[in-house]
Amino acid sequence: MFRRRKNEVPAAPPQGPDQPNRLSPRSPSEAIKPTAVPPPPSPPVRERGGFLSAVSGFLTLFVILGIGAMLGLVVLDRQTNEPGPLATDKVIVVPRSSVGEIAQALKQEGVIEHPMLFELTARFGRKQALKAGEFNFKAHASIDEVIDTLIQGKPVQHAVTFPEGLTSEQIVARLNENDILTGELNEIPPEGSLLPDTYKFERGDTRQKILNLMRAKQREVLNQIWMRRSAEVPIRTPQELVTLASIVEKETGRADERPRVAGVFVNRLQRRMKLQSDPTIVYGLVGGRGTLGRGIMRSEIDRITPYNTYQIEGLPPGPIANPGRAALEAVANPSRTKELFFVADGTGGHAFAETLDAHNRNVARWRQVEKAKAATDPAAAGVDKVEPPADPAAAPRPGAAVPMAPLAFDGAAETGAGRNGRAFDASEGTARDPLRNRSYDLNSPKTVPVLRAPQ
Repeated sequence: MFRRRKNEVPAAPPQGPDQPNRLSPRSPSEAIKPTAVPPPPSPPVRERGGFLSAVSGFLTLFVILGIGAMLGLVVLDRQTNEPGPLATDKVIVVPRSSVGEIAQALKQEGVIEHPMLFELTARFGRKQALKAGEFNFKAHASIDEVIDTLIQGKPVQHAVTFPEGLTSEQIVARLNENDILTGELNEIPPEGSLLPDTYKFERGDTRQKILNLMRAKQREVLNQIWMRRSAEVPIRTPQELVTLASIVEKETGRADERPRVAGVFVNRLQRRMKLQSDPTIVYGLVGGRGTLGRGIMRSEIDRITPYNTYQIEGLPPGPIANPGRAALEAVANPSRTKELFFVADGTGGHAFAETLDAHNRNVARWRQVEKAKAATDPAAAGVDKVEPPADPAAAPRPGAAVPMAPLAFDGAAETGAGRNGRAFDASEGTARDPLRNRSYDLNSPKTVPVLRAPQ
């Protein structure tokens, strides 16, 4: 065998006539061309099952619905926050009813414009239920604000005011005349058991509820005042404090005079002098009605009743009115004074005196005031009491029970000009007059629309 020598070039294979010479140069068209690489084999295609197709469809639908819901919520939120059609604030009574009926009724009252939108928002946009009551809807309130009012808003508050010095019968009459409150009152509370004040309530509250509140407030205030009363006041029980406070309340309508008037009565009680208070005469004659409608006559001063302090000694058997907090405070801590008398001074107040002589001079000055009033305005020359006796009793001996000259006599005898005078009542003819002060509702109209679903 022959071996190829190192560096020996192998012989070229023989060339036939039909074979091209590989060693000979080729033409450009015969140049070597690159061969395309075949693509990799594709994986086998599996047919999608029915379950996967359904899931994919549901997901697509869910996305579309979610986008639609978001757009709907944006539009809904914009519409529920648009200003409403109500031109001015309006108070409306919303009864217990369905959401649909409330929506229709609010549209009828001009509060909303789209009841269906209101109903959808109230049913599905809020978890809390709509409340019944009397509500104040603001001008141009949106649907969202109207629903907020019916869910979180406070009903309209009304007020009833009872001036100090009204009797229990007068207070019950005032409650019965209030057409916002409901229910009947079957009894007159005991005199002096109610605290005059301004009381807030909602439409539909009962009259008995207000009466119970007045009783509770009176007990609370009386207990507080009784605990801090002066030890020098000659009263033994809280009821006696109320009784004397009711007399003080009826004797003066001026806040600055109450402690001083209380001091006069306390001094008289300590000296065993009759109180001789005109309002006690009136109460002994008419009871809880509170007023005579005319002046007191001489025969009525002399008439013996359990309440006439011109005839009885000490306090009457019970209060003659319902005193306010200030009168109770005045009796519990009266002014320290030696005064025993007082009389009207013509300015709405009283002139006080320690002695009978000084008191008679004050009475004479009051007579001049009365005559001047009668000269300029005969209709205003009303009198409440008869003239004091011409020869008043001598000054009392210490500790002796003696009659006293009238405290605030203002006028005529039984057959005199006093017949045309006004009845004695501390509140008559003033801002505290129970016959004139009839503003039962201080905050809003009595008559407001009540929502009713359209028929």
